[in-house]
Amino acid sequence: MKLLVGLGNPGPDYARTRHNVGFLVAEEVARQLGAGFTLRKFAAEIAETALGGDRLWIMKPQTYMNHSGESVGPAMRYWKLAPENLVVVHDDLELEPFRVQVKVGGGYGGHNGLKSLNAHVGTPDYPRVRVGVGRPPPQVDPADWVLGKFNKGDDRELSACLDEAAAAARAVVEDGAVKAMNEFNRRRTPAE
Repeated sequence: MKLLVGLGNPGPDYARTRHNVGFLVAEEVARQLGAGFTLRKFAAEIAETALGGDRLWIMKPQTYMNHSGESVGPAMRYWKLAPENLVVVHDDLELEPFRVQVKVGGGYGGHNGLKSLNAHVGTPDYPRVRVGVGRPPPQVDPADWVLGKFNKGDDRELSACLDEAAAAARAVVEDGAVKAMNEFNRRRTPAE
């Protein structure tokens, strides 16, 4: 059994913000697998499906980003999941826009959703799919940047990024983090 968590904030005001890219990826994985977010449990919207012979729960915590762990920790304890069976998708200021990388563990880098997860899961050592949103311009506060919406002109790049991030998340679930890192962390050229 695996738990895929997309981080974001609930409500229409946050729907297309950079901080909600985790929700967008979770929704794309659910769409690809024909699953709907029909369950409401652990202060989250949850879709149930299967992938690679494993039961897969796809979760969008509804606690707001800074309290994401309050959903994820209880779910992991209820389902008796080890950290390696958790896959978290989140926005990352340190990656250039629309770049996707997989990693296991590490700090939270100022990301309060990860900080909450680490506290409630009890370790930072779980697989993550990082989706780059880039650094803000010098005059823009990082909090305002991540809560800002993607530009309308970014639709094509965003769509391709969501496809790649969904593929990366599925690869972690099916093949493990190391294989997914080898596949998704290499630099891609524009022609690819």
